[in-house]
Amino acid sequence: MKFNFKEEQLIIKPHKSQQSIYVREQKGVYQNYRRLLSWLLMITFIIIPFLQYQGQQAVLFDIGKQQFRIFAFTFWPQDFVLLAGILMLAAFALFFVTTWLGRVWCGYVCPQTIWTLAYVWVEHRIEGKRNQRIALDKSPWSLHKLQKKSLKHCIWLLMSFLTATTFISYFIPVQSLYLDLLSFNWTALITFWVLFFTLCTYGNAGWLREKVCIDMCPYARFQSAMFDKNTLLVAYDAQRGENRGARKLKDDSQQLKQEQGLGDCVDCNLCVEVCPTGIDIRNGMQYECINCALCIDACDETMTRFNYAKGLISYTSEQALTGETSKGFSFKLAAYASFCLVCSIAMVLWINARIPLEASILRDRNALYSVDYQGIIENTYTLKILNKSQQPLHFSIKVPEIDTTLLKLPKKLLIKSGAMQTVPLTLTADGNSLENKMTNISFIIQAIEQPSILLKRETIFFRD
Repeated sequence: MKFNFKEEQLIIKPHKSQQSIYVREQKGVYQNYRRLLSWLLMITFIIIPFLQYQGQQAVLFDIGKQQFRIFAFTFWPQDFVLLAGILMLAAFALFFVTTWLGRVWCGYVCPQTIWTLAYVWVEHRIEGKRNQRIALDKSPWSLHKLQKKSLKHCIWLLMSFLTATTFISYFIPVQSLYLDLLSFNWTALITFWVLFFTLCTYGNAGWLREKVCIDMCPYARFQSAMFDKNTLLVAYDAQRGENRGARKLKDDSQQLKQEQGLGDCVDCNLCVEVCPTGIDIRNGMQYECINCALCIDACDETMTRFNYAKGLISYTSEQALTGETSKGFSFKLAAYASFCLVCSIAMVLWINARIPLEASILRDRNALYSVDYQGIIENTYTLKILNKSQQPLHFSIKVPEIDTTLLKLPKKLLIKSGAMQTVPLTLTADGNSLENKMTNISFIIQAIEQPSILLKRETIFFRD
């Protein structure tokens, strides 16, 4: 018995994240909003490190000194409970916004989207429109092509370098950072991190682009768990748009639609060409969609040209697409909003009750006490005080429980901003005035210039 096997050619189509996506530049209402918001966010990102507050950089996360300054507040490693609160608030806020408005974070304020579209804007200005860029990439290497590619990548690298330097200025004082840059006096550590973030920005926004959103960002994977039928999303109205079909502007579109059974979609494919992630929104809801509304503006422009109603692709909900009324309220949305409110109130109360002072009291381990020939009891302590405020302060130390107490230290103790000072204390008292062998006492530490900065630390005074 013989078997004849027919050879068949196997064609493997690359995944869309492996294909080059050439984004067509698009104008429109939503893009005006997005560009305005992008400019505001980028300008804010650049300006913040240059802001001054009381003669210091207003926002500075100084990892070397382990202090994080945000205007009037300075946070220390002991305040990292606040970081947990910020992360919880950010998570619940993201859940709330996603449940309500879908992936507006990705489409409008995500740094990956903002920087990617900024790089695409540069690419469009240098290499031309979408079809020109495709033709340029397919053409053989020449001096003309080399010039365009070199200019584009040089501008990309310059944008990446400025982005990295601005980011580092949040962690290193901005004045010294740029003065050292101009004098070529950067340390090896600063140089490494600037180059590292330069390459990261250049790679993410210039090369990886949509691959970060599709293959690397976890948000795209778990967003569906937060969606419901009332979540606002970018969607295509298939009932109105199908069947698709090409037509000419000069044709009687309404008569053609009736004769051939066509929908409003003219199959121009512009919604695909403008999409930063390369998807076809007409194929239904897809996790790659970042709700940037580029396809909405492109489709509305086409609908206007053919004298059709806008909104074939629009911000809508699954409930609205079925013809039902979309509900703005749900228990899940209310729960996320409540969690955000609770976290915000808790953080405000914690910051309001926070005292910019840290202190600890340790007894002398070598001896509990000592007695002189007059019967005076002496206890020795070591007091550590951390001034967490942004100004140098004088501190007074009192022990109210023992009237005959004598503290052997200056009346005013000066501690610089952000400094910790170790103070040896000798506390003496008449043993006859104390009823018990162990007396609970408290050291009250108070800033003279700001009496509201007050801290109490308890310990024990021993006698024979």
